[in-house]
Amino acid sequence: MKFSIICVYNNRKILDKWLLSSLKKQIFTNYELILVDNTSNSFDSMTDALNYAGEKASGDYLMFVHQDVYLIGNDWLKKSITYLKTLDKLGVAGVIGLTDKKDLLKPQRRINVIYHGYPPSKVEKCGNLIKYPTEVQTLDEMLLIVPKKVFDKIRFDSKLRGWHLYAVDYCLSVKVYLGLKVFVLPLRVWHRSKGRPLDESYFNSLRYIIQKFGRYFDKIYTTCGIWPTTGIKASLKINLIKTLSTLIKILRIHKMLLFLPRHIRDLIFFILL
Repeated sequence: MKFSIICVYNNRKILDKWLLSSLKKQIFTNYELILVDNTSNSFDSMTDALNYAGEKASGDYLMFVHQDVYLIGNDWLKKSITYLKTLDKLGVAGVIGLTDKKDLLKPQRRINVIYHGYPPSKVEKCGNLIKYPTEVQTLDEMLLIVPKKVFDKIRFDSKLRGWHLYAVDYCLSVKVYLGLKVFVLPLRVWHRSKGRPLDESYFNSLRYIIQKFGRYFDKIYTTCGIWPTTGIKASLKINLIKTLSTLIKILRIHKMLLFLPRHIRDLIFFILL
């Protein structure tokens, strides 16, 4: 079995220190590395960039992974191959996702434990421990593993623009259009990013996905929220979270701008609002 490890990056130093340094330690070495340099913004959408790279891949499994992900353990790739071989009707696998099981409380829906944040003194742990591959509705974008034969049938949706929710869209696509399953693997990663307030692009992508899959799912479960797909609740929740995210962004910017002259701060807030 062979991996095609695909990464779209915009910071070579982070790529070298995180993803590539962890790959160099792997005892499983049967993989090709496909790097897409987007430091000059050649691509304006992750779906286009991943499809471009995926079409070049020759591995049995395509791993789409962020530049700032560190694979914990020198046997990470070896273990992942072992798990992947056991999964029936595999559409896509990842390292953290959300289940749509009705009997679980919201905090219990986040499947698998990962570490995120930087520097090390500020690292946090999130998710719920699993010992075996676990079926979920959707996965986080930081790491996706897609069998080549599945990618040959379904590409990432090029109508989904920007950099958000492409994993959610792909997970729902393989479920609806191919009747396949989505799994989280019990493998650990350290993700440098802690996330950021959701922006306009996120909500545009979310509305597109709800319109696309609303007739198949009453709720869409993502690592950034659980979103109703029908009725007034759907639009109300999107607008509420969007407003809160904007406020968080403004407060963070305000904290950074405290030392600027008042008239410059007022001008910046006028533009933002």
